[in-house]
Amino acid sequence: MDESRLLARTGGRSRFMAFVALTKPRVIELLLVTTAPVMFLAAQGLPNLWLVLATLVGGSAAAASASVFNCILDRDIDAKMRRTENRPLVTGEVSLREAIVFAFALGIGSIFWMGGFTNWVAAGLTASAILLYVVFYTIMLKRHTAQNIVWGGAAGCMPVLIGWSAVTGSLSWEPLILFLVVFFWTPPHYWPLAIKYKADYDAAGVPMLPSKVPPTSVGRQILAYGWLMVAASLALIPVAPMGPVYIATALLSGAWFMYLCYGLTRRAKQGFQGTQLRAMKVFHGSITYLSVLFLAIAIDPFLNPFI
Repeated sequence: MDESRLLARTGGRSRFMAFVALTKPRVIELLLVTTAPVMFLAAQGLPNLWLVLATLVGGSAAAASASVFNCILDRDIDAKMRRTENRPLVTGEVSLREAIVFAFALGIGSIFWMGGFTNWVAAGLTASAILLYVVFYTIMLKRHTAQNIVWGGAAGCMPVLIGWSAVTGSLSWEPLILFLVVFFWTPPHYWPLAIKYKADYDAAGVPMLPSKVPPTSVGRQILAYGWLMVAASLALIPVAPMGPVYIATALLSGAWFMYLCYGLTRRAKQGFQGTQLRAMKVFHGSITYLSVLFLAIAIDPFLNPFI
């Protein structure tokens, strides 16, 4: 690719920013939204701030490592999709050798960082999260089943376990319930995005659910997982136990998000296609829902009359 064409495609980003792009920073941000609040819940108040910082740094490096490995393994299909055709391994801004070294350095570094600055339970869970995303999702599931994001989404649930174990050195029912919240949240979050980029996935031969079944079926499955997500969020109330801030937030935000999901399903039943489905409204709504719910988890210990 000539230099002028490369500049046009990448916006003239620097080498440093090319490496940053490989780590998928927006995905890392979303993962961190679920990490810190769980640490507040585990501490039943304000955790050690150095521990929070160390956990977020280690978690960010682990997520970055998994993302770089994903870019390495998916570079062939990334080249076929408009959404990903400007990723640095596709454009040649970063070589394959450089990306492999970068991915291993981030991954190994994150595990030893977590072991040294938090505990080895959190470090073991960090290693598991990387393996789940790289091996279980990217290699085993993504190209072979339309339910790829459901089971592969387990990797994105690991930050709640890592955050809790960083504080307590163990696991209990509370983080496992929150693991389920994020697990059931993942399909309603990702499938609307896959609806928008259906043509991309078709071109790359990736069997995302919206490429394999009609929108009405996608809508029904989004509703099913959405209701399981809400049920899991409410199950936390008696187990933790949670106070009025969380209870009100879980009920109201859950009702609002399910309203968005029903809207998508209704439009699908009416025969709308493509942008008429307004699927991205559900996608962005899912991010708002998760952010608000976990913010309530962080605030609740300070205002909870039950603890």
